[in-house]
Formats: sequence, structure tokens, C-alpha cells
Amino acid sequence: MTLYQVAYSVSKFIFRICTLRTPLKTYGKANIPKGAAVICSNHVHNSDPFYIVYSFERKDKIWIMAKEEIKHYPVAGWLLIWLGFVIWVKRGKSDIAAVKACLRALKGNEKLLIFPEGTRHEEIGQGKTGAAMMAIRTNSPILPVYIAPDRIKGKPTKVYIGEPYMPFTEDRKATAADYERVTEDIMDHIRAIRDSREAMEAAEQ
Repeated sequence: MTLYQVAYSVSKFIFRICTLRTPLKTYGKANIPKGAAVICSNHVHNSDPFYIVYSFERKDKIWIMAKEEIKHYPVAGWLLIWLGFVIWVKRGKSDIAAVKACLRALKGNEKLLIFPEGTRHEEIGQGKTGAAMMAIRTNSPILPVYIAPDRIKGKPTKVYIGEPYMPFTEDRKATAADYERVTEDIMDHIRAIRDSREAMEAAEQ
């Protein structure tokens, strides 16, 4: 068992204890591809990364791209630091080290979780081009995810995993306009999952 798998199992156990009143329920697990993928999700709560990562299997090594400020959050910050597979990003700066770490993870056939909006939004907002750039430069598929914003005691928090797709298939170098277009497409895919979640639930009953 790898270090990641040990950390994943232990931290997931702790997470389950902390979220007994809002347990995790995942739909679309069959859509998870093997190998590298850029996981792109909406973002509403600080706990979102955990619900998403624990929707996958421990064999799926996932790096989480997170802002440095989260290190100081109680519980969430401690769990992320303990898990260890986090790429900390200095917001408001050109963090070259973080970009290189993300590209290295994807080229190593691992997965990367990014919230394209960059921060939390009650409604799905406009994405930033980082996720598109990572996927295109490493020829990795995008795996769109929608996490329901509700955190209601006694009811599960639902994560919906969409179908992976290649965001850029043209035989040329991508431009800034391409990154913008792919980013809009990523956000549209996340909205499409949100709008089709009832059908996803019915399909797995």
C-alpha cells in the first residue's frame, strides 16, 4: 500500500466521523477514467475537496489545488496538510512552482482537482483558464463534477461525476482564445451535470 493510499484511508475515516450528519453520496463513479485527468468542479463550501476526493477510490491518486490560506482553517486545513497531496497556490501571484507541480502530476498519470472559479460561489460562476491550460498542455481529459451546495443535517451531500472528454483535439498549439473557449466549455459541462442530476440518480436506482 502506498503512502497516498494510507493517508487516503485514514483521512477518509476521520472525514466520515466528522460528517456523520451529512454523509457522502456519489453518482457516476463509472465515468472515472484510469490515469490522468483534470477534475473540474463547482465550489461552494470549504469541505468540497474532501467530498469530491472521497468519491473516488484510493487507487486514484488525486492532487488537490488549494489556496494557501486554507492551511490555517480548522479541521479542513489540518486534514489537507496531513493528507499531503496538496498543491498550495499563492493567490494573486504568478505561482510558477504550483503550475509546474500540477503539470508534473498529470504527466505522471495522476489526477488533479481544480475548482475553475478559483473561489467559492453560491451559483456556478465564470471560470479561470488554469484548468484548461493544464489539460491542454498535458493532453489530459477533463472530468467535470458537480457537487450539490446543500449541507443539511440528516441528508447526504451529493457528488455527481460526469463523463470525461478531451477539451482540445486540434493539431496545433493552443492560443489564449482557445484557453478561454475551453474554460467556458468546462463550466457549461458542470452546469449540464447540475441540470441532469435527477436523471443520473434515477439511472443508478
